[in-house]
Amino acid sequence: MLSYRHSYHAGNFADVLKHLVQQRILAYLTQKDKPLCYIDTHAGAGAYSLNSPEAQKKSEFENGIGKLWSADDLPELVKNYLKLVNQIHPEKTRQHYPGSPWIAKMMLRREDRLFLHELHPSEQAPLNSLFQRDKRAKIRQQNGHQGLIELLPPKERRGLVLIDPSYEVKDEYKTVVKTLKEAYKRFATGSYALWYPVVERYRIDNLEKQLCNSGIRNIQLFELGIRHDNEDFGMTASGMIVINPPWTLLKEMQTVLPYLAETLGEEGEGNWRAEVLVEE
Repeated sequence: MLSYRHSYHAGNFADVLKHLVQQRILAYLTQKDKPLCYIDTHAGAGAYSLNSPEAQKKSEFENGIGKLWSADDLPELVKNYLKLVNQIHPEKTRQHYPGSPWIAKMMLRREDRLFLHELHPSEQAPLNSLFQRDKRAKIRQQNGHQGLIELLPPKERRGLVLIDPSYEVKDEYKTVVKTLKEAYKRFATGSYALWYPVVERYRIDNLEKQLCNSGIRNIQLFELGIRHDNEDFGMTASGMIVINPPWTLLKEMQTVLPYLAETLGEEGEGNWRAEVLVEE
């Protein structure tokens, strides 16, 4: 259960989607002059070197952030995302890519709080190092699903929960639904962003069906694919399911996803979805 290391996949097309959605939600939430709480259930190392042996093994970033770095026709929303991402580079070397904790660290304000869950021993040291002087953050070495429920509702009564497990354990597809249902009971006004990979489409069909039947309201789905569904290929697409999204998010993603699908898609097979699963 602890074999997954995100350093092998940092900056790939799935990260582009996940972090663009995260950035848009936090940009919206921080407009209001009230503190918020950010909870990450699977934090990882927080930031990654693209020159590491892990990142270089398959160089997945080349078909994600790498293509965007070399593009010159970027939509405004992608420019804003890259402006944030590029702050991680010393002297603009483009040798690093941020994880979701780093993005939250950069976007949140002094009055906000962060709770970061990570079980993998080798990820905890860099994560602790990244936040060692940040009094807003608490790093918790525990199961992120359990840790999330313990924290709800937060005293701020507003915030974002990011749930992005590796799905190495197939029961995870059921676990995330159970977690979201319990979390929603405790904190129905919070925003939740659930990442998922498309390897076997039927698992995502089941995930969507379970969430649609969960009683949770106001659910939107955003998906970016680089290939048509093909179980022999591996991960052909990934998505973000967002509960209580900003009212601006659907239109923003409908604007930017066609560009990302065309730019990051392989052999003309790029595809995307942006839709309402459950009305408000």
